[in-house]
Amino acid sequence: MSVIFFLIIIGIVVAGGFLAAFIWSVKSGQYDDDYTPSVRMLFDSQSTNDGSCHPESCNQSDKNNQPKTNSPTIKDQKKKSSNK
Repeated sequence: MSVIFFLIIIGIVVAGGFLAAFIWSVKSGQYDDDYTPSVRMLFDSQSTNDGSCHPESCNQSDKNNQPKTNSPTIKDQKKKSSNK
């Protein structure tokens, strides 16, 4: 029975050590993201801060992240084949 108490105490000490190490690393800036802000401007973003798109570069197909095509869609092809 004393072995169980010993293991519980050791487990609590180890968990406390990991908690202390985590708190220390957060306070010392270990998890600060210095890389993302510097490369964020390199990504092509067509939306503005309010969620709307730039008038010259954003249309309905851009909002859906689909390329602009003039070819018929599968739905159009099915309609044509069902009309025959």
